Amino acid sequence: MKKTVKDIDVKGKRVLVRCDFNVPMEDGQITNDSRIVAALPTIDYLIDQGAKVILMSHLGRPEGEADMKYTLKPVAERLSEFMGKKVVFISSPLVVDETVKKQVLELKDREVMLLENLRFRKEETDNTPSFSKELAELGDIFVNDAFGTAHRAHASTYGIASFLPAVSGFLMEREVAFLGEAISNPKHPFLAIMGGAKVEDKIHVVENLFGKVNSLIIGGRMAFPFQKALGHEIGISNIEDKEVEIASDLMNKLKSENVKLLLPIDNVCARDFENDSYKQVSDMGHLCTDLMIMDIGPKTIQLFTEEILKAKTIFWNGPMGVFEMPNFAVGTLQIARALIQSKAITIVGGGDSIAAVEKFGLADKMTHISTGGGASLEFLEGKPLPGLSAILDK
Repeated sequence: MKKTVKDIDVKGKRVLVRCDFNVPMEDGQITNDSRIVAALPTIDYLIDQGAKVILMSHLGRPEGEADMKYTLKPVAERLSEFMGKKVVFISSPLVVDETVKKQVLELKDREVMLLENLRFRKEETDNTPSFSKELAELGDIFVNDAFGTAHRAHASTYGIASFLPAVSGFLMEREVAFLGEAISNPKHPFLAIMGGAKVEDKIHVVENLFGKVNSLIIGGRMAFPFQKALGHEIGISNIEDKEVEIASDLMNKLKSENVKLLLPIDNVCARDFENDSYKQVSDMGHLCTDLMIMDIGPKTIQLFTEEILKAKTIFWNGPMGVFEMPNFAVGTLQIARALIQSKAITIVGGGDSIAAVEKFGLADKMTHISTGGGASLEFLEGKPLPGLSAILDK
């Protein structure tokens, strides 16, 4: 068990909070503020307890330079709107300079300040001790509430804990509780749904779930090498020979572990990678060689839904098709709806899965939406997360 903000006295203290404000932006405007909303419980608690709150985050990939395309100013403005009070923001290309230090010292109890994009300094991703110390000197206590970056040993997530006592925020605590319970003590039947990316990206997650999951659904592009390994045609959809070998080996392991595997039995196929392309539904084994797989078909949706409705715990990572295109979003949408209809604990992890349920307006109907794509996968793989290991034990 890790210490949280409730385990320390923060009254009158300067509390540095690592958040994940890596929000999607378009023309300088925030298009989805769910990550900002997710951080509010911790921020509000610290304010209520009389702390001086200094927030920090990264945004995008400015590659260690002060690229104002990635300034956190819009985040400070959105935070001010949510909180009904001004969030102090100084856009320093150095993140920490004399002006910033002076402003921090002038903060009063219950006031909030946001630092500029941490990745304006290459020392952030390099985990340079001198930058960790610069950040640490701004505060008395470090709170890590950025589960989405917990798998990275950066200056603001890991190095800083060498200089300040480190505890977790409520978001970090919630992520670890849900994902940890899914791994260590799930309610059965436990179903994992995997889709989206290459099989090699998620093979270790699947292997770490052996002995825990009762069944596994694989859809999206991740299913292609499994279909190929079974001798089925996948049209002009591209996969590598290595992926087929991995899939074949994994199927043998799943069989030996007595894990039920469900794969698509029909697909929605298209001639071109375009929303308005010619499309048709093809049963697996009867796929035209000049078409590409874009979504799971109606028979597969029914098959997967029946399995979903039997489950008591469900972890979903990866869409079932090209959900960004309306004509090929049906499979992913129906799987999301099936999760809602089930009586299971539903955990959604991974950027694309989260983007899908948010697009469909179903995110708030899931038991838990994990904010950490890569972090949640590495946690489920059983890998230690540097940002989590740096937090003090109870």
